[in-house]
Amino acid sequence: MDFLYNSGIMAYRALVRLASVRNRKARLMLRGQALTMRRLKSHLDPDASYIWIHASSLGEFEQGRPLIEKIKRETPDAHIVLTFFSPSGFEVRKNYDKVDLVCYLPFDLSHNVTQFLDLVRPTKAIFVKYEFWGNYLMELRRRNIPAYVISAIFRPGQIFFKPWGGMFRKILKCFTTLFVQNEQSAQLLHSIGIDQVVVCGDTRFDRVADVCAAAREFPIVARFVENAPFTLVMGSSWQPDEEIVIPYFNEHPQMKIIIAPHEFDRERLHNILSMVRRPAGFYSETSVAQAGKLDCLVIDSFGILSSLYRYGQAAYVGGGFGSGIHNVNEAAVYGVPVLFGPKHGKFQEAGDLIACGGAYSINGQEDFARVMDTLLTDAQSLATSGQQAAEYIQSHLGATQVVYDQIFGNEKC
Repeated sequence: MDFLYNSGIMAYRALVRLASVRNRKARLMLRGQALTMRRLKSHLDPDASYIWIHASSLGEFEQGRPLIEKIKRETPDAHIVLTFFSPSGFEVRKNYDKVDLVCYLPFDLSHNVTQFLDLVRPTKAIFVKYEFWGNYLMELRRRNIPAYVISAIFRPGQIFFKPWGGMFRKILKCFTTLFVQNEQSAQLLHSIGIDQVVVCGDTRFDRVADVCAAAREFPIVARFVENAPFTLVMGSSWQPDEEIVIPYFNEHPQMKIIIAPHEFDRERLHNILSMVRRPAGFYSETSVAQAGKLDCLVIDSFGILSSLYRYGQAAYVGGGFGSGIHNVNEAAVYGVPVLFGPKHGKFQEAGDLIACGGAYSINGQEDFARVMDTLLTDAQSLATSGQQAAEYIQSHLGATQVVYDQIFGNEKC
């Protein structure tokens, strides 16, 4: 790869090392990468053929998961290596049982790339959404190993479409096929000479449909909402979200609220509870008998949010006052209106849901109160908005099948 590109990767590695002095996630990344080659040597079968699937973090993993599970359903003896770059993915899914090995992806430097590919010997490489590592992709092409990116989305402001983005355009040419979410992405790629493109949508829709079909029952939560005319489920929230939503909840006794914060260390959880002026408790400390007496249930357990949205009449998805909203499809699949903050421009499904009436973007307390007043008092608006959300999800299913058919066809994995 280009000298400037490699210099940039080395500079990034140096910054991570510097940050690791105080940042736990940076330390986890470096420790995990240091173990990758050893784990590959000890865990992989030298006689097996592996499919390599890479997701940057947990969100991208959820996009790739439907394809992984489709591969395993169709060919149970397929061998898969799953890599992550971020601890937010690896630490949560390091024991994922649908693959042979989960590990960190080493920094995109030539010696790492050569050693990694020599050990994995992938027959195919599949990257999820935003992963464009130049040295890995160039070496895959040199070795004639097909490479794909799935659920990708492109925007005019990205470096690929800038006059000085020639090096990054070369990276895109390394893909055998780019599976993109929308026609705009395809047109942008065509404009720079990238024609190996298939428009098939977002595999996350298939994932949330699977989760919805297998949603778990929670007796404590069922008892909590049993006699409530209206419950708002607030998922993946951050403090700016809570500062907008909780004051409204405090003043509206006709509603209950479930709060599942994005992070839940004890200090964070107790800070949430201190903002609530009505009967509230932590999920882990609440019995079924006690649940009916509460108005606010704070979720302090990981991995259950996607099933909790079923218990609400509306949902609020956090992150829209920070770096960007979290997964709105997880809520919309249950046929409930979805509210979120203004930073949703990178998420097509958010804009689509707003356009069809299934979601609402709010800029602050006043906007939130206006939307909630309508949902609380107008049953027809509530029902119509929820129906639009559900229909939107249903109309976008099927991307996983398209990707699978294009990559694997009738071959055995």
